[in-house]
Amino acid sequence: MNQDLIHVYFMPGMAANPSIFEYVNLPKERFKVHLLEWKLPKPNETLKAYAQRMCTFVTEDNVVLLGVSFGGILVQEMSAFVNTQQVIVVSSVKTKYELPRRMKLAKATKAYKMVPTQLLGNVELLAKYAFGETATKRVELYKKYLSVSDKVYLDWAIEQIICWDRETVLPKVVHIHGDKDAVFPYQYITDCITVKNGTHVMIINKYKWFNENLPKIILGHNVA
Repeated sequence: MNQDLIHVYFMPGMAANPSIFEYVNLPKERFKVHLLEWKLPKPNETLKAYAQRMCTFVTEDNVVLLGVSFGGILVQEMSAFVNTQQVIVVSSVKTKYELPRRMKLAKATKAYKMVPTQLLGNVELLAKYAFGETATKRVELYKKYLSVSDKVYLDWAIEQIICWDRETVLPKVVHIHGDKDAVFPYQYITDCITVKNGTHVMIINKYKWFNENLPKIILGHNVA
């Protein structure tokens, strides 16, 4: 039976830890879930080099890589170094052309270098950057999910997102996106499976949708 198991590697979004996937359940008789975590980047490490390093934690062959937000960008880069049967990006982008105007402007003006990342240890600020919404009443909840607040990591992550240069969509990529995403607005996204009323944090608050549809998506079945 083990030979039939599909190994699925989950990569969280910027600054988030794998607990964002805590309510996502795939049938254990068919899927084996592996949780990946952010590592601190090395000095001047490129996204491609970082992706290659992250692949050392992928120990199976012919895997499914699933990444949320910046994690979605990362798993696309990782797919160059491991054998994948599918790459799934959630609340993310497939090319630089899907980035919103404000990020393109930040790249052109290098405004991203002025983000006060030392202040992002403040959970409310970090939530605004990572999840696209302020924490307000959910500060305690976000403290649980957002644990990577190292300034070196945040500086690096913001630059990698804004300066991502992929121009063509990779084969095998399936894109799941919410029509209420505030970080990567739906209007810039093409060719995706749409989650109605899904926000940038839908992996957390729309987990029932994922539990129902993710197995179908991985197995190549249509989702209504």
